[in-house]
Amino acid sequence: MKSPTALVCAAAVLLAASPELTAAPAAPGSVAASAPDVPDRIDLRIAINYALEHNYSIQQARERIQEQEGLIVEVKARAIPRVSLDSSYGKKDDSLVQGSGSDQDWSIVLQARQALYAGGGISAALDAQKTAREAALLALKAAINNALLDVRTRYYDVLLARDQIAVQEQNVQLLRQQLQNARNRFEAGTVSNFEVLRAEVELANAQPELIKARNRQRTSIDQLRQAIGYTNTTPENLRKTPEFVGTLEFEPVTYDLAKALESARVNRPDLARLESLARAREAGVRVEQAGYRPTLDAVGGYQVVKSSGSDRFKDSLDGWTVGVQSSWAIFDGRATAGKVAQARSLLRQARLGVREQELAVEVEVRTALSSLQEAGELAEAARKVVQQAEESLRLAEARYAAGSATQLDVLQARVALTQSRTNQLEANYRYNVALAAVRRALGEPDAYAAAAVK
Repeated sequence: MKSPTALVCAAAVLLAASPELTAAPAAPGSVAASAPDVPDRIDLRIAINYALEHNYSIQQARERIQEQEGLIVEVKARAIPRVSLDSSYGKKDDSLVQGSGSDQDWSIVLQARQALYAGGGISAALDAQKTAREAALLALKAAINNALLDVRTRYYDVLLARDQIAVQEQNVQLLRQQLQNARNRFEAGTVSNFEVLRAEVELANAQPELIKARNRQRTSIDQLRQAIGYTNTTPENLRKTPEFVGTLEFEPVTYDLAKALESARVNRPDLARLESLARAREAGVRVEQAGYRPTLDAVGGYQVVKSSGSDRFKDSLDGWTVGVQSSWAIFDGRATAGKVAQARSLLRQARLGVREQELAVEVEVRTALSSLQEAGELAEAARKVVQQAEESLRLAEARYAAGSATQLDVLQARVALTQSRTNQLEANYRYNVALAAVRRALGEPDAYAAAAVK
């Protein structure tokens, strides 16, 4: 497991990541007034770098680190001197004044207090908050990994929809050529009007799939926009759709199960975060046990008080005071015992949570590797089917041109090719998504995010 110092450095680098598509950072707690213009071309690297800066889950995780920083400052305040200035003034009704007494009273007290001993509670509380800050840093890493997996998946959705449009457009174009060929043959008197009608029907049936593919692309682009945290603010950005660069390639990757499980146990930030919280719970037990021990404070100050013989301020008495104060709850009705019991129960729950998460991580890794294997086998099979379907269509068209095959044979071969190409796209998409899920399950940072912070 990485040391807290290494985690702080890693988080600082991530916070300083500079995306290629970015606007000026907004002040903490404010909403950006405008978004950058939509570029003409976007690739996966740009989308990921933009998400590092603008994804809302990542931004919230960063704010939780700032929250822990504030808690650390609050706890540290108990270990440094506290200085206070108290003053009072009072005036009594004459009927309450006896003899030559005064009807006025005032005092000004400047006091400094330093905790000398608090039963170990202050140091334990400080340890707990520092460990909680380490947990917040690990939560940021987990939020980044989860968010960037979502960005990759949404980007692959866009590429899949784009390529599906290309397949359907190619299919429509081929069907148009088939229709024109049937019309030419009909005019030459070599085929009947039935073949022309059939070609027209096939062309009409292909249009809905093209329309659906275009709608899927529009929807997937909006989902990607949500994943990276981009908000449209101008009419130009609202109407503009960039060109999405990239392809859904199938490049087989293999993993060893034992090494994968070990990598997940070492690198998963969510698992390390629970271990940090368990250590914070251990410090929490020491915080509550401090209630059994006495406290000792050094107290010193300067006082200005009214003189009993004069109502004038310049006749006031003043001087220094110094001393120590101690307190020890000999019996508090077992309130401290109850707090300690609660703290120990929280510690046991935290340790159980670590073991539960270890099992969940192991199952997640196994499931991700199994899904990757399945996706790889489907992608390999789909690649071979496309080659066979292309050859089948070539032969069907050649036989049809020679008069030894029917138009139905050609149409069936064309439908089979379209389906096989669609299946190949979906198989490659599933493989790329499964590979990204495996890398997140192993706790590996996104390659583009890691490159951005070097």
